[in-house]
Amino acid sequence: MEQHYVRRSGRVILADAEDRILLIAYRGNLDPLYWITPGGGIDAAESPAAAAARELGEETGVRISAAELGAQVATASGHLDIPGWLSGMFREDYFFHRLGTAGAALDTTGLLEYESRSIVEYRWWRRDELAGTDQTVYPLGLIELLDGLLAGRTPAEPVTLPWR
Repeated sequence: MEQHYVRRSGRVILADAEDRILLIAYRGNLDPLYWITPGGGIDAAESPAAAAARELGEETGVRISAAELGAQVATASGHLDIPGWLSGMFREDYFFHRLGTAGAALDTTGLLEYESRSIVEYRWWRRDELAGTDQTVYPLGLIELLDGLLAGRTPAEPVTLPWR
């Protein structure tokens, strides 16, 4: 029996030429601050890769096609209760993309109003910074996944990451 998800998302683990990863500091109405990869909800009849590419463009101004993302590298799913919005099973599908330059000029003009209110900061993180932070970073297990991705190894099958 196929799992019913109340929300599916496509997300991008975005690396630059210096092996830094772009994360977004996010704070919802009642949430403490946490860091996430660019991405968001899948629209009707949209593939996870198409949603990830679209959301990357909207949230950062980095425009790429779903085909440029390549194969899905990871997934995470589990129950989440966001009061006043959604409650149930969520699933996030992750893709990896490396920019050919160090960092990128970010354009946030494509953000939705609630995103503009909730996003606190954008930051390029080095692996050692991520490994040493005491701040909450999603997806859990990102560091272990990064080791292979930054070395140019794409998993044969998407890795299942722990849920929140």
